[in-house]
Amino acid sequence: MCITLSLSSKPCIGVCNGSLQLPKSMVTTAQTEVITAPKRPNTFPGLTKQGISDIDLRVQEVVRRQSWTNSLVREVNCRKSRFEPMFIDDAYEKCWNICAEYAKTFYLGTLLMTKERQKAIWAIYVWCRRTDELVDGPNAEYMSPAVLERWEERLQDIFEGRPYDMLDAALSDTVFNFPLDIKPFRDMIEGMRMDTRKSRYESFQELYLYCYYVAGTVGLMTVPVMGIAPESSVSAYTIYNAALYLGIGNQLTNILRDVGEDALRGRVYLPQDELAQFGLTDKDVFSRKVTDAWRDFMKEQIIRARSFFNLAEEGASQLDKDSRWPVWSSLILYRKILDAIEDNDYDNLTKRAYVGRTKKLLTLPLAYTRALSKPSLYLR
Repeated sequence: MCITLSLSSKPCIGVCNGSLQLPKSMVTTAQTEVITAPKRPNTFPGLTKQGISDIDLRVQEVVRRQSWTNSLVREVNCRKSRFEPMFIDDAYEKCWNICAEYAKTFYLGTLLMTKERQKAIWAIYVWCRRTDELVDGPNAEYMSPAVLERWEERLQDIFEGRPYDMLDAALSDTVFNFPLDIKPFRDMIEGMRMDTRKSRYESFQELYLYCYYVAGTVGLMTVPVMGIAPESSVSAYTIYNAALYLGIGNQLTNILRDVGEDALRGRVYLPQDELAQFGLTDKDVFSRKVTDAWRDFMKEQIIRARSFFNLAEEGASQLDKDSRWPVWSSLILYRKILDAIEDNDYDNLTKRAYVGRTKKLLTLPLAYTRALSKPSLYLR
């Protein structure tokens, strides 16, 4: 989950201020940190300008659609929910139970948020989890293009107030209460389609697009819910990008953590051209042998993942104070997963890096401390 636009404590208020245009120099600086290869000659050529432009256009479109004007906000706030209170409360409780069971650390981090924001985040989390399980869950063997087509039709029904079940109803109510656009949700489904069609990625440009679809979209979904601090002076576009970078960093970390498990399924989510630069191929991945070349390759991949977290961190302190804790929890926890890969001597072929329960719980007070930091006037 990720970073955000400004909302007051009321559930239906959209972005009322903040330019949607980021100064060209700031865009160039931020993009350079992501696109540029780690400081190693001829290593990791990075994304083309066209690749970045495509993602920029998606973010700008979502910012525009999810930024309501004051007049529209007032109109929406006057509407009444179309669900019975007891029914929708039960629906959100089901989402709460799922989030508490499967995302304990993040769930604990949401407890400082307002009730309306909590419920909205839980509903979004559950929809994302259910979407992911279509491809990676216990019934993944029944996956087909028709299943995803039906899921996308069902998503449209959710946004039009026609939920299929109680979990759908929770998201439908969230859509009713917050200015959520359907595009990031559709893009996540497209990421699931990509997973059914591709098991190799020739370059980081291809992998970046995949990471946007399956994880960067989560940041864009949650932007209108979490809110930014009233004293923050950065633009909505900047906060959306920070949210996107956190999602990308999280997915890159998941990929590095799960290399061995994915290989058992015949999948390699690592840029093929970058493997070749270190004299590695898919055979080296499937052999599950950790060599010096593999360690060098992993070191560079970890550097890249951390660079996305560094960019995301710049926006975390811009959030509304009630929403910062879960974001900082995610940042710290995923960084610790990268640390665990290093502690395993870069063996992510036969070992799965993980952060133990005690360490996870210890991240909470640290994340809370970071959440207390006030927004800076400018992003570095």
